Amino acid sequence: MVVGDASLDIDLLVIGAGPGGYVAAIRAAQLGQSVLIVDKEAWGGVCLNRGCIPSKALISAAHTYEHAQHADSMGISVENVKVDFAKVQAWKNSIVAKQTGGVSGLLKGNKVQMFQGEAMFINEHEARVFNDAEAPRYRFKNCIIATGSRPIELKAFPFGGRIISSTEALNLPEIPKSLVVIGGGYIGVELGQTYAKFGTKVTILEGSDHVLPGFEKEFTKLVARNLDKVGVEVHTEAMAQSCTKTDNDVTVTFTVKGEEKQVTADYVLVTVGRRPNTDGELGLDLIGLKMTDRGLIEVDNQGRTSIPHIFAIGDIVPGMALAHKASYEAKVAAEVIAGHNSVVDYKAIPAVVFSDPEIAGVGLSETEAKEKGINVAVGKFPYAANGRANSLNAGQGFVKLVADKETGTLLGGQIVGPEASNLIGEIALGVEMGANLEDIALTIHAHPTLTEMIMDAAEGALGHPIHVLGGK
Repeated sequence: MVVGDASLDIDLLVIGAGPGGYVAAIRAAQLGQSVLIVDKEAWGGVCLNRGCIPSKALISAAHTYEHAQHADSMGISVENVKVDFAKVQAWKNSIVAKQTGGVSGLLKGNKVQMFQGEAMFINEHEARVFNDAEAPRYRFKNCIIATGSRPIELKAFPFGGRIISSTEALNLPEIPKSLVVIGGGYIGVELGQTYAKFGTKVTILEGSDHVLPGFEKEFTKLVARNLDKVGVEVHTEAMAQSCTKTDNDVTVTFTVKGEEKQVTADYVLVTVGRRPNTDGELGLDLIGLKMTDRGLIEVDNQGRTSIPHIFAIGDIVPGMALAHKASYEAKVAAEVIAGHNSVVDYKAIPAVVFSDPEIAGVGLSETEAKEKGINVAVGKFPYAANGRANSLNAGQGFVKLVADKETGTLLGGQIVGPEASNLIGEIALGVEMGANLEDIALTIHAHPTLTEMIMDAAEGALGHPIHVLGGK
């Protein structure tokens, strides 16, 4: 109990318990720090509760449903395949509960103090944490801010009712008959494609000239093809203008190259990006942290802010908003606080889209390498030439490796195809280690496996492909 309003002492205050915050708390505790972690919602943050984990559970369920419907080519016929969406949601929620319970157990097991509530800075060394029951003050030696992000809300499409964010899209009580998705980035494509597989009529409005604009067209065109196969109507170079709502549906007015069009659906899902959680009652303005025009906290290569004993990580600092980036930054910040000379190095951060087919990339793309003036060697290998891929009835896609032609050093790689999310790990390790093409080509890969495609792509880049003609 707090006597009067005296401050309790703590080595480290961590604000936010997502994949950045909880990892930072655990690592700091392992290094001998006394740690208090604060979060107003469930342990695990957006990723475990309203993002990565629940979305992948729904995606897996949609894949299973689709496979059951289309297994005739393998000699398997399944009649009257049905979806009990209430059970799907219950299963998804059980996965979330297991993961968040695991995080809670890890925090407790590492003797991290946990406070369910909010935090507000009083000054550079003190903060009040509070909920409906209590409001103690803590004096901290160091602090890590890991408050994450939230969906961006468009003025013409305010959230509420039948205009939803990804949070509500993951928790719909029923499969909607129709859905308009504003934004064809990774969240919009993943959720739009998932609901389309469940039978929803989906329309995607994307402002650029192709969906998933963060990836090159040679990869995204396979996703676009599969979107079309499940009946998704994609409008590129489209701008959503306004909407009219009723109790039962929403009509969206949008333009495509100056031509005005309309589409009506049960729901409108807005997925145009995420906003850092640096506003509100946290009190960052009170302590005067230096920030960017976009509301991101400026940090150095150790995660340190303009106030030396306060650190920031994850979606609230510049760079890609990725859970694994936040976890990586968390370990660096925790180690720096404990006296280690750790620094961040973003040489190999994988990016993955759990679309169908999946897309994954790490390091430099061919375009990026050429823009840097590097003479590149490129190796591509198709899923269609891989025995394991064909035995999985998964012959769509390819692996691409990019290397420095003079030295053979691996610069990056991209994959589009089934299990790309799992395969990218080998390429990421190669980029991080500074491996060259021969290192990969001479590594004996088990047969038959999908990983052989990475070896085959390396052999192609070296000019001696075995399992395809040419190699480019």
